Amino acid sequence: MRIVLFFYLLLSSLIVAQIKGTDIFIQEVATVFTEKNGLPEVNVLKIILNRQNKPIALTEKGEFIFNGKEWKSNIKNEYRKKENIKIPDFNLPILSNVKHNGSEFIGTDYGLYQKSDKSNKWIEVYPADKKYSWKLRNVKVLAVDSKNRLWFGANEGVGYLEHSEWHLFTGREGLPYKNFTCIAVNDFGDVWFGTEKGAIRSDGNKFYYRFSRRWMPDDYVNDITVDTRNNVWIATNKGVSRIENVEMTLDEKADYFTNQVETRHNRMGFVAQNRLNERFDIDSWRFDISDNDGMYTAMYGAAQAYRFAVTKSDEAKKLAKRSFEACKWLVDITHEEGFPARVIIPKDWPDPVNEQYSHAYNIKKQEEDPFWKDILPRFPESKDGKYLWKCDTSSDELAGHFFFYAVYYDLVAETDEEKAPVKEVVAAITDHLIRHGFKLVDHDGKPTRWANFSPEFFNSVWGWDQRGLNSMMMLSFLNVAHHVTGDQKYLETAKLLRDKYNYHINAMLSKMFFPPEDVVPWDNNLCLMSMYGLLNYETDPELIMMYRESLDNSWLHISKQKSAFWNVLYAAQAIKFNKMVDEGIYNTGKYFPEAGTYSEYTAKQFYKTDFKIEDIIETLERLPLDLIGYQMDNRHRLDIQFDFTPGQLVNEGWRPIDPIRTENVFEYAKEHNLKVGWSVVDSKALPIDERCHVRLDRDGFVIDSNEGNGYTENEGTIYLLPYYMARYHGLIK
Repeated sequence: MRIVLFFYLLLSSLIVAQIKGTDIFIQEVATVFTEKNGLPEVNVLKIILNRQNKPIALTEKGEFIFNGKEWKSNIKNEYRKKENIKIPDFNLPILSNVKHNGSEFIGTDYGLYQKSDKSNKWIEVYPADKKYSWKLRNVKVLAVDSKNRLWFGANEGVGYLEHSEWHLFTGREGLPYKNFTCIAVNDFGDVWFGTEKGAIRSDGNKFYYRFSRRWMPDDYVNDITVDTRNNVWIATNKGVSRIENVEMTLDEKADYFTNQVETRHNRMGFVAQNRLNERFDIDSWRFDISDNDGMYTAMYGAAQAYRFAVTKSDEAKKLAKRSFEACKWLVDITHEEGFPARVIIPKDWPDPVNEQYSHAYNIKKQEEDPFWKDILPRFPESKDGKYLWKCDTSSDELAGHFFFYAVYYDLVAETDEEKAPVKEVVAAITDHLIRHGFKLVDHDGKPTRWANFSPEFFNSVWGWDQRGLNSMMMLSFLNVAHHVTGDQKYLETAKLLRDKYNYHINAMLSKMFFPPEDVVPWDNNLCLMSMYGLLNYETDPELIMMYRESLDNSWLHISKQKSAFWNVLYAAQAIKFNKMVDEGIYNTGKYFPEAGTYSEYTAKQFYKTDFKIEDIIETLERLPLDLIGYQMDNRHRLDIQFDFTPGQLVNEGWRPIDPIRTENVFEYAKEHNLKVGWSVVDSKALPIDERCHVRLDRDGFVIDSNEGNGYTENEGTIYLLPYYMARYHGLIK
């Protein structure tokens, strides 16, 4: 077995070694032109290129030419109204035509026809491959690409002819949509299809779908053209968009997002999404607060800590230290030692936060959440009277704090002087939890809504469903506290919770998957971030095996969501476990001796080398540079398998202020209105640039939702943390 395991580990390491932060990939960057750029919101019928390679938008209200910065009215009036194609010896209306390899092809409502130069007879073509044989209808588009492949788009799907062999595609092969309107090709073998709902690029193997305001001003595509720089210009019913193909490395993308965070998302050291005063306009940004500023700041700090570990960048250490100080401030400012606030804002913050969380609001919230706290004020004033801090802190915040503090302590704090404040804050939070019976206790003397880790809560009718996750998290916090402070009392406390209350047994089921109300995606963050601290600092091989089994149980249900962060967290722990197996720790008889060969058998079962590196790379590369939250509804797609499980819940959780959608409510996907599904091609979530959520702590299977509906820009930590963490753990060189 050892030889086989070594072979797979070696093969995995060879695959990983091929992926570098300096490898070049193509980043698609979309620009939607608006009136700010001189182009009114008009129906653009066609877009052409003049001799200087400048695009001209042809509309019924005149022509507009792009000079590289803005659109100007084009008085030359180069537009010519498209006339119907007429072929003298053909009686049917012609929808499309093209010449290919000495033959003329035409598309009609009733089929695809071919006539060679050697014959005057039109012959109907019936494309067929190993899966399909088609009599085509409504052959709207025809083109020949740079690889001399003949492409068509019709009611049945799309296909291309290469060396007398047809290759046909439907939704099962990844074609997202039909209803074609136009077609264009570039110099690299790609074909662009315009449709009544978006644009589709294909390289002959895969399809890349571009729709919604993320990519264009309107989904109805009238025309597409590709310029000499391979930029794609798309004419829609409400204007023009450009999709540029920018050469970039993962390192350069990381620099871009660090600059994005520092420019628009650093509020007094806290990092979170911002708010856009004008929809879709990042230049109109203003600082905003989230419900989890502590966790998001901690994640940014962890990203910079990993960056420092692999690059030794002075800037990375500075930013990690600033994040640590911000997180510690959340603890230092509150009513009682060790209680971390969610948010800190100046007292003159422009939004009336306490009025927003009034008694009436709290009572209304209790209609959807009976345990929602009616605590007043939700933003108490700091002792110095200069700030407001948000209470009712959740387990999300604690997961972020403990994850970051351990990483910061190990990778950034190099001297005793730097380590001392880390020990102080970790001890303060942990002691608060122990002092209050493993609960966060608010300024009203009562536990917060979502941070109860007590055995009494777990054994109650309202706490049993949180037993597994919260037991595991509490054990993780204690392991981190012992690692950072060296205080033996934290190990003794963890032993008490295991021996008397079976927290380690509870932790073996650390993620709930039923009922639907309990299946919330941010629990994946809590689970995997806390598991990282639990396994990293556990020394008992029997407990490590139990927790490793728990990790896999959680992972099986989220492994296909293509979250780069979750994939890296899983891989890091799997690699560590594999090393223990390789060292022979779990040979029969060493541990769990009363269970015979259980130890060796289980070690074999959980020895994993498939870390979904391809999903990590795909998500890192395809994550848009534009992190505005857009509404995206993918329910019309042909390549989606809907989840028909009854009662599926699309839980959007806390939502930023949105002028269009002001209520913070839950959304249920009813049977006639399904909103959860996955790709039929690989049974995984849609690629990150084709779905409604770009945040990596959201449900990748949700296919109709939004993130701020165009009034929010997310912070680049979404990219930075998984990227630098993958670098640190050797998944990317």
